Amino acid sequence: MTIQYPSRQGGLSFVGLLFVAIVLAASGLVVVQVIPTLTEFKSIETAANRASAGNTVPEVRAMFDKAASIDDFQAVSGKDLIITKEGDKVVVSFAYEREIHLGGPAYLTLKYSGRSR
Repeated sequence: MTIQYPSRQGGLSFVGLLFVAIVLAASGLVVVQVIPTLTEFKSIETAANRASAGNTVPEVRAMFDKAASIDDFQAVSGKDLIITKEGDKVVVSFAYEREIHLGGPAYLTLKYSGRSR
């Protein structure tokens, strides 16, 4: 009975480990910059839902601006809203873009749009 030994050990080389670490670090930096824009979008969406309770366009814009000052976001203001009426319900829509600088001439552009329920 003979014992066979593997000719080479498997595993990750130092260069491979370094490459994986760099990719994970770069991905982590992008995620860390995207998360605040997602929380801002949720705040804007909540403000739009609250503002849709208004009856007139100036009232809806004022309610939205008040919520914007409380939640502290500047990406969308009351004048940027698209206010329509579907049946007897007021619908507040919005759209905006955020750019995240990745490095050099590279940017990540996030396009957000939403409407009240």
